[in-house]
Amino acid sequence: MTITFDRYIYSKLLSKYQPRIIKTEEENEFFLEIVEELISTKNLNSEEEALLQLLVKLIEDFEDKHYQINASTPQSRLLHLMDARSLDATDLLEIMGSREAVVEVINARLEITKQQAEALGRFFHVDPGLFLFN
Repeated sequence: MTITFDRYIYSKLLSKYQPRIIKTEEENEFFLEIVEELISTKNLNSEEEALLQLLVKLIEDFEDKHYQINASTPQSRLLHLMDARSLDATDLLEIMGSREAVVEVINARLEITKQQAEALGRFFHVDPGLFLFN
């Protein structure tokens, strides 16, 4: 299966959402809402995934600059994404391998492995690095 990328569709998405360097908390909140909307969409096309990745990067850059370093953890990011999509631990069983693994990770008693981070990244359409300690 060949994944295609339609520049016209991507251009329309860029025109609609007008992503840019985030300078204010209001702009950050605006783009966070768009990210949550995209995350909750099933089967994003390649253009929507590209927009999602761009917005996540812009938000990360803003938050890294304006929020306390290490204010979030891989577990808190996972919990935030789960909350945004109204998911519970059972929704992650296939990704994490077992119920015990999900519970241990959510309760920060076990770190997310690189393999789990990659699977979570694909599932949530985000950079797998969000689920790993730097």
